[in-house]
Amino acid sequence: MDVKKSLFDNLQNFFGFDNFKGDQESIITNILEGNNTFVIMPTGGGKSICYQLPALMSEGTAIVISPLIALMKNQVDQLRAFGGNDSIAHFLNSSLNKSEITQVKSDLLSGQTKLLYVAPESLAKQENIEFLNLIKISFVAVDEAHCISEWGHDFRPEYRKIKQVIAGLGDNIPIIALTATATPKVQQDIMKNLGMTEATLFKSSFNRPNLFYEIRPKRDITKEIIKYIKSNPGKSGIIYCLSRKKVEEVAEALNLNGISALPYHAGLEPKIRAETQDRFLMEDAEVIVATIAFGMGIDKPDVRFVIHHDVPKSMEGYYQETGRAGRDGGEGVCIAFYAQKDVDKLAKFMKDKPVSEREIGTQILKEVIDYAESGVCRRKQILHYFGENFNETGCNCMCDNCKKPKKQFEAEEQLSTVLKFIEKTGEKFDDSHLLNVFLGLETAQTIAYEHSKIPEFGIGKQDGALMWKSIIRQAVLNNFLFKDIDNYGLLKLTKQGKDFIINPYSLKFILNEPIIETGSEDDDDDLKHGSGALDTHLLQLLKDLRKKIAKQKSVPPFVVFQDPSLEEMCTHYPITSEELKQISGVGSGKAMKFGSPFIELIKKYVEDNDIERPIDLIIKTQANKSQMKVSIIQNIDRQIGLEDIADSKGITYEEILKEVESIVNSGTKLNLNYFIDEVIDDDRQDEVFDYFRAAESDSIDEALNELGETDYTREEIQLMRIKFMSELGN
Repeated sequence: MDVKKSLFDNLQNFFGFDNFKGDQESIITNILEGNNTFVIMPTGGGKSICYQLPALMSEGTAIVISPLIALMKNQVDQLRAFGGNDSIAHFLNSSLNKSEITQVKSDLLSGQTKLLYVAPESLAKQENIEFLNLIKISFVAVDEAHCISEWGHDFRPEYRKIKQVIAGLGDNIPIIALTATATPKVQQDIMKNLGMTEATLFKSSFNRPNLFYEIRPKRDITKEIIKYIKSNPGKSGIIYCLSRKKVEEVAEALNLNGISALPYHAGLEPKIRAETQDRFLMEDAEVIVATIAFGMGIDKPDVRFVIHHDVPKSMEGYYQETGRAGRDGGEGVCIAFYAQKDVDKLAKFMKDKPVSEREIGTQILKEVIDYAESGVCRRKQILHYFGENFNETGCNCMCDNCKKPKKQFEAEEQLSTVLKFIEKTGEKFDDSHLLNVFLGLETAQTIAYEHSKIPEFGIGKQDGALMWKSIIRQAVLNNFLFKDIDNYGLLKLTKQGKDFIINPYSLKFILNEPIIETGSEDDDDDLKHGSGALDTHLLQLLKDLRKKIAKQKSVPPFVVFQDPSLEEMCTHYPITSEELKQISGVGSGKAMKFGSPFIELIKKYVEDNDIERPIDLIIKTQANKSQMKVSIIQNIDRQIGLEDIADSKGITYEEILKEVESIVNSGTKLNLNYFIDEVIDDDRQDEVFDYFRAAESDSIDEALNELGETDYTREEIQLMRIKFMSELGN
């Protein structure tokens, strides 16, 4: 048989393609020759055909080990559609009932089935091993092979048992292992564990030139996401969140703002997950909001954006998830939001894990942090992580750092200092320890090794942490150093690094920029805050108007509208009562009592200055938040104590005060006398009331300063401020 001709004929007849991509032809030929094969190919590179086509051409059935039921269903449906035959491919997993399992086994025994997809758990069952011994197996494909390695981003212990199960299925069964994400360390681990160290390795470049990578500081995140999606109408995308709760919240917020979005996570019924997947593929939904479970093996070529709402857990995970964008070679925008609190949360999750797992997890997370905080070409960093050297000029401004290049600095002296210190101390320390030494920080480690007494201690104080992080990161990226991942991430000198110590030369490095996070800690509180440029001229006009109205009403200006509300008016330009109500701190009450002159002023200002208003940035808040506020108002009307209301809502007393203050500041009148009279006597109430009546600001600190911290507590002043705002402002 002319294998080459047969290959192309089958490719065209079955899949409708005229040509192979990349190494596909060589990979398929290698399998057909009965050789063990290891394929590392980026998402969208066409891994599936590498085992599907040889399975169709071989005698017997190929076993495809796959970690996700969703992936199996998707691929089996596609193969049946291509072949016009429901028996050609099957899956065997926990979603099938007894009669369906009987049908699968019948088709396998009759020799009609060319591919059988199984989960590693199903494969390990004794009854399945016994059954598979009755049929001829052409080869075994281990998909998502990185799941084998503890150093992979998605380690699954059941993958470790695959080798012994394959051995129980017969002698010399060829294995093809496939993954889209494997560092050199993970590659070794996979080959060793599957007993295929002699396998032919096919490794494609990890570069996806059509993907644009960007890191943004995590602030006003829901608004940022909605703004992005609305400015890209008709494009489908995936938003990844770390928790199921956040998936539900974000999907709800998108739907409230006119974006058709569906949640997807492991807590949903399998039937709903399958329907969600189908609706996304059929374009009934624009956006899927998901935990990382979504997207593995989903063949939707025109995903135009992938957004990470939370910091990714690992570079492999990040690469694989972003890889779901632009699989057709078209546009693919990858935006990840970065916040220190997310990093802290991930680090906290690791605290309860066994020591070895925690150490691996810490190393993996550090790579993500370095990537996010670095000013260097994102593509260069991603490819370096997977053992590939890349010249950043080839990025073609397809990442935020290359699009807006960061400041460069002369790095010869500092790089020499770093390399010499590593040489002098015997290559026994990681980047954190180096930073502590150069910045002069006394830690348990610097004291234990007496590094607080050496000349290098504190020499970099003036340069600051950003400079030294930039130096160390780029020393690794430019191969002067390498991180020994096997050994706690200790920094070791390369030949290039040793040469530099002997013959240093001038070179420029890029200076990291700080990632500035502002705004509230709670995403939901950020929903309405504007992030556009503040119109300072309009702000002054609004402040003058506020002062005039305050004088007419005989109240301090802050009672009319507080500064944050005025500032937001200067980024959103509300010109109707409905739009004004969407501004933070402006509810129906405030809008009705004080709104008209402000709306008129803004309307005239917009017309006179020909301003284009960003209407779509006024984000509707989530329903559950407003339900809580309604419930609090009802409880106060029933004169229930604030501590009791807080307990019933599962929040703290400080949080209930914050909620009550927000309700009052938005213009709703609340009668809290029943509660305040129990806490503060009448004379002291009058004194605080009189203070606020004459005050320029509603600051609690200023009030305590003026009235005396020994006479009043912060809680008392806050309660009186609520009463004052409610009675005079609403």
